[in-house]
Amino acid sequence: MTQKAKKVEDTVDLFTSDTLKGGAKKPELVKVLCGNSGPDVDWLVDKFDLDMSLLARLGGHSAPRTHRGKERFPGMTITYALIQMVEKISERSDLARIINKAKVKQLLMNNGAVCGVLYEKRGKDFKEEGPVILATGGFGADFTEDSLLAKYRPDLLHLPTTNGDHTTGDGIKMGEAIGARSIDLEWVQVHPTGLVEPDDPEAKIKFLAAEALRGVGGLVINAAGLRFCNELGRRDYVTGEMWKSKPPYRLILNKAASEEIMWHCKHYTGRGVMKFYQTGEELCKDMGIELSTLEATHQQHFEAAKKQEKDPEGGPYTAYPSGKTWDEPSGKTGVGKKFFHNIIEGSKVKSEPFY
Repeated sequence: MTQKAKKVEDTVDLFTSDTLKGGAKKPELVKVLCGNSGPDVDWLVDKFDLDMSLLARLGGHSAPRTHRGKERFPGMTITYALIQMVEKISERSDLARIINKAKVKQLLMNNGAVCGVLYEKRGKDFKEEGPVILATGGFGADFTEDSLLAKYRPDLLHLPTTNGDHTTGDGIKMGEAIGARSIDLEWVQVHPTGLVEPDDPEAKIKFLAAEALRGVGGLVINAAGLRFCNELGRRDYVTGEMWKSKPPYRLILNKAASEEIMWHCKHYTGRGVMKFYQTGEELCKDMGIELSTLEATHQQHFEAAKKQEKDPEGGPYTAYPSGKTWDEPSGKTGVGKKFFHNIIEGSKVKSEPFY
């Protein structure tokens, strides 16, 4: 409904095309995701009266189709509503029962079929019989030698994760222990933007820097103050370009960009993982770069935007100092093309506030 209200041109076929370009080419799963996402968003809004009024065009998408509200992270908004609904049902009827502070230890079997679970609560074991759905999350926070990460993607063990420390693959291991077949566990996604805790920069658990920060116009720059990628490219592409450039990297938002996502900015700064700079000059001083460098970075971005506004085809035009074009990193697919959002001229950088 939000897309229609804002006259966004998008289709299930276009969404499907975008998804297949960046995934494992499994059309049966992509069909479920892309075909059901619109009705599911409408259901959340209608059923729970959720605020999903803000649209953003994020990495790998060729149209604005990611929904969020004006406050809180969208995941919080959605999951809190669902949890509260189940809690109300459990209070009013026998249709649902919630058991908290318990740990499932084993899947129970009967004649070769799963028939329930064995769980521990307050030092005692209990059995719960019935159909079982495993929804225990992934395994990205298990860095031990016998972890699923070590088994399927040992090359990623040195990286931190934005998964919670509970995400250790317990459910998958329980399934495998009774002979369940697992698939695609090697498909571990590396997200390009995580927030570093200044007091503990080597921490293995990081706080996610929401992709919406790039969607509202945030720029990713390297240690020299230069852009080196299309911020709205797919995550694997942005991460790949980071390996080639010079860290540390910064995700910077000018005044207009930060105002569009201010709840996030205030939340991050409150946690001490994001800084606010009164001026771009302060930012450059903190980075140890010349102001003229950051001015040039923004000016090149600004000039490319002006050119594409006059061109019905939208470019491509050089948008960062490497000389590559705005849509080139996405393989000429149009991702990032015709989308310059909350841009500023280089001359404004000196006095512009930044997050």
